[in-house]
Amino acid sequence: MLSVIMTVYLARELSPRLERALRALPVVVLSGMRQTGKSTLLENEPALVAGRQYRTLDDYDTLAAAQADPRALLDSATILDEVQRCPELLLAIKRCVDQDRQPGQFVLSGSANLALLGHVAETLAGRAGYFTLYPMTRRERRGWTGEAPFITRFLDSPMAPAGVAEPVGEGEVLAGGLPPACLGPADAAAEWFRAYVQTYVERDVRQLSQVTDLVAFRTLVQLAALRTGQVLSISGVARDARLTAETAGRWLGLLETTFLIRRLPPFLKNRSTRLVKSPKLHFTDSGLAAHLSGVTGLQPGRDDLLRGALFETYVTQNLAALLEAHRPDAQLAYWHEQGRHEVDLVIEDGRQVVAIEVKAATRWTDRDLSGLRAFLDRTPACVAAVLAHNGTTAGRLGERLWAIPMGHLLS
Repeated sequence: MLSVIMTVYLARELSPRLERALRALPVVVLSGMRQTGKSTLLENEPALVAGRQYRTLDDYDTLAAAQADPRALLDSATILDEVQRCPELLLAIKRCVDQDRQPGQFVLSGSANLALLGHVAETLAGRAGYFTLYPMTRRERRGWTGEAPFITRFLDSPMAPAGVAEPVGEGEVLAGGLPPACLGPADAAAEWFRAYVQTYVERDVRQLSQVTDLVAFRTLVQLAALRTGQVLSISGVARDARLTAETAGRWLGLLETTFLIRRLPPFLKNRSTRLVKSPKLHFTDSGLAAHLSGVTGLQPGRDDLLRGALFETYVTQNLAALLEAHRPDAQLAYWHEQGRHEVDLVIEDGRQVVAIEVKAATRWTDRDLSGLRAFLDRTPACVAAVLAHNGTTAGRLGERLWAIPMGHLLS
């Protein structure tokens, strides 16, 4: 059984955007992987709590009441958690909204991506706004959410940040951003992750799909974790897991639906003719990816390939959360020329593009800039290319080319 770690409520990046949505939309849907803090946010954020009652369908009595008489439950609750467990409730919500379109009527939450569940998306089409609560950002854990994040300011006006940055510690990457792991005792994180996989991953999978071979499924999850930060080859994962490509693809879809992984699309809008068009696989939380990969330390030289991939995963999960909260129309992608160059992350914000290469080390060589320079050459819309290193100071390396510490990038 998972232990409950009581913490002081920390303001989340997404809160102001949720508050605005409540003033404009009849239904607000908040999704995200289990233990990102959705329930804590729904029960403690003043704008969400005001005048609303909270009920969760993880409570069996509440679930039974919702299945027996969905409309009666709606008369006494406007914040409903884990709604994917009762599809009948969504039809009742649809009827309520169709009768009265006033904004802020219902706040729904779930640990499955409701926008990917066909019956949910169809039922609430035109009535709901969808939002994702990602694992906690570095800014959230340090209480820095009162000011605009660096990445949004950089997108508006690229320039080197002033001051000395605090490097991202190996412990931060290994802990990830799930509150019980990153806010709890460091020596208890491994046990917590073990229970997380057993209690939540397998249970959610059983709720969403008929997976009869949990041993094979666990193997696939571990293989996916070992591939975080790599271009996804479903046939390769299937071969190593001794599954058919169809089964591997379906199970990877389940991991995506429950927010354990994300598929980063390729950036295709430049002059290259040798672009890799497969998505890139990223675990949503670097701590969970490290646990499933058996990684307990990230010292340089120990396993540099996985070390770099986990740092990249950590940067990606932070930037994804920041863009969701502050630049929801921005798109996150990656770029890869087959056999030549690659760039870890590409942010497309309107007509401008920013490329980011993540370097786990504090120092770099000219060779580390080759992918960024190739991207700049092939992408006229790119306003800035950034080498995100784990040092302390930033600098300009050339026209549209910068070296910026991760500590600044994620601040």
